[in-house]
Amino acid sequence: MNELYDIAIIGSGVAGLQTAINATIRKKNIIVFGNKNLSTKLVKAHRIDNYLGFYGKSGSEIAQAFQEHIQAMNIEITEEKITAVYPNGDSFMLAGAGNMYEARKVILASGVELTRSIENEADFLGMGVSYCATCDAPLYKGRSVVVVGYSEESIHEANYIAEIAEHVDFVPVNVKTDDLKSSINVVKDVPLRIEGEQSATRLVLKNQTLNTDGIFVLRDSVEPSQLVNGLEIEDGHIKVNRQMETNFHGLFAAGDCTGKPYQYMKAAGEGHVAGLSAVDQIDKENAGIQ
Repeated sequence: MNELYDIAIIGSGVAGLQTAINATIRKKNIIVFGNKNLSTKLVKAHRIDNYLGFYGKSGSEIAQAFQEHIQAMNIEITEEKITAVYPNGDSFMLAGAGNMYEARKVILASGVELTRSIENEADFLGMGVSYCATCDAPLYKGRSVVVVGYSEESIHEANYIAEIAEHVDFVPVNVKTDDLKSSINVVKDVPLRIEGEQSATRLVLKNQTLNTDGIFVLRDSVEPSQLVNGLEIEDGHIKVNRQMETNFHGLFAAGDCTGKPYQYMKAAGEGHVAGLSAVDQIDKENAGIQ
């Protein structure tokens, strides 16, 4: 039987951490999915002048302060990418890399994916297109696959796939390939669209076409609309109200994924509100208040 968490938080950036802090102070059982380095976007920031109390600090300095804060509160980061969230009556099921988690409330704080989807990507999701190497690589034992890598983590995932598949083509998108296994074929080209009949069998690039049995599209995070089926999107972002509630009861969102401005102060404020709203819902439900 899986442990039932009060709140699951997807994202370890400013919004996700602020949510985790609020929920922890209010003695809720939480799990935070993200990166132990917290936020690549934050760490790479050269200088930040508009975050109250951190004038003139670099992103790495602020990230270090965040690390010290969450460590003092015993908040841990689970390094597992969540690929799907399913409503499950009074709770939600979260699918990770071979693991399932259950939580009463979920807060989406995964930031915004700046890379565009490949044409037809969503149409073939689950039909030859996958976002999770750990989950789906075993399906391609002895077969040929293409990996489109947008993140540093995609290098490690491609290496894992190469242990199972017969042939792996890797298409890097602004990532270094130095640590790829020598057996992996690097294709430096631009992915345009995915083609196939019942399933994805071709990745069309700018200068060539790769025939394949399956395609792994590996980014830091999964687009919200594909993460939660039926999630209401507005202007490319998750639609929320003033309590940071989405169109699903018990599912909240905060930070860049809810829209501009993409600022740390906004993310912290929304994470604060989302955490309070989730805690308030739980407390009312525990008290039998609808």
